[in-house]
Amino acid sequence: MRVERLYRYPVKGLSAEALEEVELTAGECLPQDRRFALVQGDAPFEEAAPRFLPKQNFACLMANAKLALLASAYDERSGRLALRIPGEPPLSADTATEEGRATLGAALTRYLGEEARGTPRFTEAPGHAFTDQKKKGVSLINLASLAALEQAIGQELDPLRFRANVYFSGLPAWAEFDWVGREVLLGGARLAVFKRTVRCPATQVNLQTGERDLDIPRLLREHFGHADLGVHATVEEGGRVAIGDALEEVPN
Repeated sequence: MRVERLYRYPVKGLSAEALEEVELTAGECLPQDRRFALVQGDAPFEEAAPRFLPKQNFACLMANAKLALLASAYDERSGRLALRIPGEPPLSADTATEEGRATLGAALTRYLGEEARGTPRFTEAPGHAFTDQKKKGVSLINLASLAALEQAIGQELDPLRFRANVYFSGLPAWAEFDWVGREVLLGGARLAVFKRTVRCPATQVNLQTGERDLDIPRLLREHFGHADLGVHATVEEGGRVAIGDALEEVPN
């Protein structure tokens, strides 16, 4: 098995950023992954006491399909986030300052329009990741499973619909589900797979058009009897992971 693609998503619900390599740390997500979010104004999120909340408390593709048309890029050295919002000039602001976060939050709120609830705010909380799982970790997709879905529905799919961190090849379709409760070696890191990834309405969104054009959860259930694609794992032992690295199942 081989790592084919690596991605992080610095802002929950916004653009993927491709990586050539990454250094994983035990108990953490990929560096900068889901570090920031636009918190809806009625969400009970507190930066001083961050905790897991369901994704509908934040701007996300599940609820806000138009986010697919917005491009973002985060520079971790400068702390600046660049946004390209349809109909507006390019914007760049410093995520480390209150002024910069307010500028980003206001721009995203304008773009959401009626989908914004209350007064949303762009934020982060040290040590917290705005993931869809209570456990910090890494999401993986077997490209053979994705190909099986494409064949079943007769249509190619952008792999980024599924917003995974690691896309890999070399395993038969759906065999990754057998990893739940087991460990795998990913490059120089060791992961523990703890669950299958249940797919939500975010995967309905065409990333090119911003429209909901395919009901992926329904199609998975119709053709395969489940709504799952991919697995989630925690990082048990950190290490470097790069495109082309091996992925191996740890023998029992």
